[in-house]
Amino acid sequence: MPNDRDLPPTLDTTVPQTARIWNFLLGGKDNFAVDRAVGEQILASRPELADSARLSRAYLIRAVRFLAGEAKVRQFLDIGTGLPTANNTHEVAQAVAPESKVVYVDNDPLVLSHARALLTSSPEGVTNYIDADMFQMDTVLDEAAETLDFTQPVAVLFMGVLGHIEDDAVAQRMVRTALSRVPSGSYLAIYDGADITPANVEAARIWNESAAQPYYLRSPERLRRFFDGLEIVEPGVVPVTKWRPEEDAPEIDQFCAVGRKP
Repeated sequence: MPNDRDLPPTLDTTVPQTARIWNFLLGGKDNFAVDRAVGEQILASRPELADSARLSRAYLIRAVRFLAGEAKVRQFLDIGTGLPTANNTHEVAQAVAPESKVVYVDNDPLVLSHARALLTSSPEGVTNYIDADMFQMDTVLDEAAETLDFTQPVAVLFMGVLGHIEDDAVAQRMVRTALSRVPSGSYLAIYDGADITPANVEAARIWNESAAQPYYLRSPERLRRFFDGLEIVEPGVVPVTKWRPEEDAPEIDQFCAVGRKP
């Protein structure tokens, strides 16, 4: 677990943070007592959420592998990346195409310190990190453009982060702004929690009572609206375990989709 002497000076370890709670649910060690308390409370009411975190991560891996492989995308903008864990976006993309360029975006100081230490690139590719707030999308894109070539296709990833935005109009504007700066042939990939079962609604309620960043569930129909104007890749808007699965897994209340900008 993190050593306080090595922490960034702006890090507040008294308030639960999304990235650290999710890290706990994934079985990681980059979290603090306040984060574990929230995670344990959630798991007490919904113990399968630990599997949900792992299965959502597995979707990210499959989606990036598809984008770098079949879709032949060589540039990735991962917005709200969270704490590094196994099979990060750049590792998956560069395993398929070593020349891939990946830019991560987050504004959590613990994420920043870990990213600088751990998110290293293949010799042929580039990995960069932007310390920025996704609500300032123009700033994010301006800084990303220092690494990525926005005249060539880019895969824009919002993995488990749009749920932190309650207002659909605000979230959709954020996505549209990102897509407006990338050319035809670019892709959008999203997953987020859905409000289709009482257990997931209760887990979100517990999270929102304690975490610094509330999380708002959306229906699959609301998630689909982020892909208006895009060509949604088969199999469409589905639970993460049903998106091009490599093994059998139960459906969970995390929905996802990948779309191509025509």
